[in-house]
Amino acid sequence: MIRTITIGSCISVQGIFERQQANGNVVVRVGSKTYEGKPVLS
Repeated sequence: MIRTITIGSCISVQGIFERQQANGNVVVRVGSKTYEGKPVLS
């Protein structure tokens, strides 16, 4: 499943969903890197 997250105030990352953290953040994978941020609600 592809998810979009925001990192900071204006950077968005779209990648494969990895996991959801206890604090509500989502971790996505782009290639070999992982990014954590707030989910974008649609």
